[in-house]
Amino acid sequence: MGLHAAFRAAWFLCLWLVLAGADPADIPAAIVAVTAATWTSLRLLEPGTSRRSLGAIFQLAVLFLYHSIVAGADVARRALDPRLPLRPGFIGYPTSLPRGMRRNVFTTLTSLLPGTVPAGDEDGQLIYHCLDVEQPVAAELAAEEAALVRALYND
Repeated sequence: MGLHAAFRAAWFLCLWLVLAGADPADIPAAIVAVTAATWTSLRLLEPGTSRRSLGAIFQLAVLFLYHSIVAGADVARRALDPRLPLRPGFIGYPTSLPRGMRRNVFTTLTSLLPGTVPAGDEDGQLIYHCLDVEQPVAAELAAEEAALVRALYND
């Protein structure tokens, strides 16, 4: 855990320098703040044993960007052309992610995609409100979930 603590402390020190500058008179306050932030972060978010995959993170970012552009264009097209039907409604998505941080990260990621909004959790499924329930929303959510798991939770 020493390496994790050192890595986090270095990030908090960088954050301190960006926000407060490098005034030598602030060194005591910086030491206290960096130590407290590091200790708190290690208690609230313990270091995991999983390895992050930079390639998978890049693929997740590209997939997210692609879905954002395609879904955003579709939403704009539907909003500007009244002849295009909207079939709003709710769908259930049976995620394999356990309740807690992993599921929260997934719902946060998917909340940024145009046309769908996480609206709750019912019977172990995530409930999404979508503009068109006849679109392959569940398949797109499954692709996002798989990419997220590959990128961040490759245990």
